[in-house]
Amino acid sequence: MGSEAVPSESRTTRYKCLACFRQYKKKEHLVEHMRVSYHSVHQPKCGVCQKQFKSFQSLREHLTGNLPKKNCLKIFSEQGCNYCLKIFKNADSLSEHKEMCQLPVPVTIEKIRMPSTESQIDFSDSINRDHTSRGLEAIAIDCEKVGGGSDGSLDLCARVCLIDEDENIIFHTYVQPQIPVTNYRYELTGITEAHLRDAMPLKEVREKVMEVLRNGESIGRLRLDGGKGRLLVGHDLRHDLDCLRMHYPDHLLRYDIQSGMHDPYEDCVSVMRLYKRMQSQDHSDEGIGTAIVNHHTQSFGSGFDSWKLRELKNMTPDELYKLSRPNYRCWCLDSRQALQAESNDLWAQ
Repeated sequence: MGSEAVPSESRTTRYKCLACFRQYKKKEHLVEHMRVSYHSVHQPKCGVCQKQFKSFQSLREHLTGNLPKKNCLKIFSEQGCNYCLKIFKNADSLSEHKEMCQLPVPVTIEKIRMPSTESQIDFSDSINRDHTSRGLEAIAIDCEKVGGGSDGSLDLCARVCLIDEDENIIFHTYVQPQIPVTNYRYELTGITEAHLRDAMPLKEVREKVMEVLRNGESIGRLRLDGGKGRLLVGHDLRHDLDCLRMHYPDHLLRYDIQSGMHDPYEDCVSVMRLYKRMQSQDHSDEGIGTAIVNHHTQSFGSGFDSWKLRELKNMTPDELYKLSRPNYRCWCLDSRQALQAESNDLWAQ
């Protein structure tokens, strides 16, 4: 008598997210989780259990934190790289990898031979050099600021450094402040009044920086899809561009990596190394065509919008995961666009 007994199997059914392994009692709860989580192949992944994480810091906690997963900790401690968190098959391959993964500390700009205060280090050559075979090229920038205003809190650009992907200095100069300097912030910048006495005017600096970044491309094409324009990476890029009173298209910016260092060359090198390391990640399950469209339109987000809830509930967890898209643009797509450009050039020939 009374209502029918619910089968034990239905009472214990759980719907598991294939990315973060969270489980739900109802399928619609899993669907909603997938809608808002933006899981994708671009998220950091444990090389042992294959669980995905929102950040590398979360992955590091999973592997080596206060409450690590025992099996993951055991394998990682024997076969894992502490720098990039990858897992290797044996000790020899791990040792070989670490020699390449652990990069030397960059030298300070004072240890590099500089022709003059207003440096012209292969400037014209850096503009005219043909980099098309490398696809999207990145330039790292760092600006050092001194203080202006009555309390010295107004940031004034006083030094600019640009380097290429090979860590060569393309351009370096001190910059003439447009208003009197009230705080040179010497402890942080190393800049004195003597450095700025015959420095390059800000307008001229801005023109030279833009000439390097444009790479011969028109302003219209630069704003539309980038064309031959170079990617710009840096520490707190928005602040640097504001101090230069300069605008550069958002889709060509790769930022923001901030640190406590204040040597312009060291800052440029560190941010370029980090960018190249993230760019070199192999997220092979993502389609190249979609990636390039996203690069120009900046349209990221859910792949679920065109599906009804009833249709989504009938999908398997694997099918739901394949629909999921990141809400950011992974830097690995820059290298894929370069490969696609090279492929198009070959077809054109």
